[in-house]
Amino acid sequence: MIHFVGAGSGAADLITVRGSRLLARADVIIYAGSLVNPELLESRKPECKVYNSAKMTLEEVFQVMRKAEEEHLETVRLHTGDPCIYGAIREQMDLLDEAGIPYDYCPGVSAFCGAASAMNLEYTLPGISQTVIITRMAGRTPVPEKEDIEKLADHQATMVIFLSTGMLEELSRRLMEGGYAPETPAAIVYKATWPDEESHLCTVSTLAQCAQEYGITKTALILVGETVAQSGYNRSELYHPEFTTEFRQGIKKE
Repeated sequence: MIHFVGAGSGAADLITVRGSRLLARADVIIYAGSLVNPELLESRKPECKVYNSAKMTLEEVFQVMRKAEEEHLETVRLHTGDPCIYGAIREQMDLLDEAGIPYDYCPGVSAFCGAASAMNLEYTLPGISQTVIITRMAGRTPVPEKEDIEKLADHQATMVIFLSTGMLEELSRRLMEGGYAPETPAAIVYKATWPDEESHLCTVSTLAQCAQEYGITKTALILVGETVAQSGYNRSELYHPEFTTEFRQGIKKE
């Protein structure tokens, strides 16, 4: 069996209980060495074989999986965050499907959740935004034209932008072309939940300046939108004393 496991956003203790148990009993671990916290490997069995996929191709990863399966070993494919976001897991699963090799998937804490925790943010504030757009700038991996930053910015929702720290001048320009005002609150969160985590408030127009000031060139998320300011929102109806729910009768004002 192959287990795809989300390692969490950085801190070793943010892996799920299920994911930790799978790691502890794995015979083979293939981990994304460029991003996964190496502390997670400390719980492995002494005889466990470890492979760093940062130095491997898809085909090489698959060969390790297939060999382990032929030897009736249990394999953990350890990805950063939750691999459903920019994890390149579908192409691995397709190869496993073709080979008739069983697998399952243990979710993890995504970096966008880690970034919110770094700044004590709520992305969905009543009266400001009830939508979170997770996206990226086009790099070596293209982005469909219908998902251009300008078009997404037109929604004025909260945006969490991955894999774009090296293109912040262009990002700022395109966000403003899409409708965000230059003074719209923004933040740069570097290595969320890691020991060397940093978070910096700025605006849409000063993203590049902020990154340059703090020497941030990679491994950061960009947060954009009025929710970053965490002010001016409406109170939640769910906990309002006049609001009736399945579990609580609201009290009307006299």
